[in-house]
Amino acid sequence: MTERKDLALTEPGCGRPFDESLLTGYLDHALTQEEEQRVRVHLVDCGECRKLTEELAMMRKTTMGTEFRVPSDDQWDERPRGGASGLAFGVGWLMLIVWVVGVVGFALGEAWQGTQSLGEKLAAFGGLSAVVLLLLSVVIDRLRARKSDRYRRVEK
Repeated sequence: MTERKDLALTEPGCGRPFDESLLTGYLDHALTQEEEQRVRVHLVDCGECRKLTEELAMMRKTTMGTEFRVPSDDQWDERPRGGASGLAFGVGWLMLIVWVVGVVGFALGEAWQGTQSLGEKLAAFGGLSAVVLLLLSVVIDRLRARKSDRYRRVEK
């Protein structure tokens, strides 16, 4: 297994007696007193690590000072925005549900009238019935929970 080494950290003159992650821990003030003292003493003697630590500190300062633009609430909303698009959305879902029920009903009718044995028919209908019942239980639970859901109107 090959070990990845950063060129800036493996210069021949360094001889750092600790892992490179301690440099970022030093900048974040997340080291124990012993580790911090070991890094501080090393930085006094090693110009390469001191330069690397200064570069890391500059990068940290730049990234911490970067401001991000937060989109407005209306940009997060994915619901239809107008009456016509809301109507089209609702009618579209209704048509899709009716189509799926019709296709599945037709397929089940054809399968029941087919030449398969009774066991094969019951296996197919049993599996499909189980899926439908599980889906129905989820829909019923979601409709019940919707009445008392404290986070229903939370938009982000």
